[in-house]
Amino acid sequence: MAQCEQVLTPVDGVLSRMRALDAALPARDGVAVFNRVYLAVTEAVDGCVDAGRFTDARAAITLDVRFAERYLAAVDAVARERRPPACWRPLFQFRRHPGVRPLQFALAGINAHIGHDLALAVVDTCRTLACEPAELEDEFDRVGDLLLSLEEHIREELTPGPDLLRIADPLTHLLGAWSLERARDAAWTAARALWALRRLPDVAGEFTERLDTAVGFAGRMLLTPLPG
Repeated sequence: MAQCEQVLTPVDGVLSRMRALDAALPARDGVAVFNRVYLAVTEAVDGCVDAGRFTDARAAITLDVRFAERYLAAVDAVARERRPPACWRPLFQFRRHPGVRPLQFALAGINAHIGHDLALAVVDTCRTLACEPAELEDEFDRVGDLLLSLEEHIREELTPGPDLLRIADPLTHLLGAWSLERARDAAWTAARALWALRRLPDVAGEFTERLDTAVGFAGRMLLTPLPG
């Protein structure tokens, strides 16, 4: 009997690219730190889809892939010596800075991806599926809840150990000013605004540019070098 061929999905494609990045980048590289976090999140979302935990699996997969493609496009832009979106520039600029801690790299990447890319991914998904943002809200919330459940684990895993307690207080103060939950809520509001502006491309473009700049500024603050 012939063996069944494995059917590759769009999620498999983005997972393959993230795993290739994980294998190619030095472990301490700031992009590598974020990539490991995002790989774990994407694997978790894929597992939830396989387990039937999304009401609309097609919508969840499309959102997941459109979302990942924006991060991978930023990686490709830098590899080709082109400027990535402003939200991603701080992470790529500071990726090898010795004064920036792994937790800062992880959260700066999450800030760029949630704060900017997620809203645009929702709009991309609506266009692909010919639906309204409201029809994606359940899938958006489920992915967001998964991210929130992983945030505490990420912080615990990447917070400096006892030998680096001298930087723990400034690090806690710096990162306490940023919230994934607030970023997720703002992304949903931005997605709805961009969808409402879809027939006004000039206004939508200006809105997107200002969002990109603001998220980039927050990312630069998250990557403030700390004393060694």
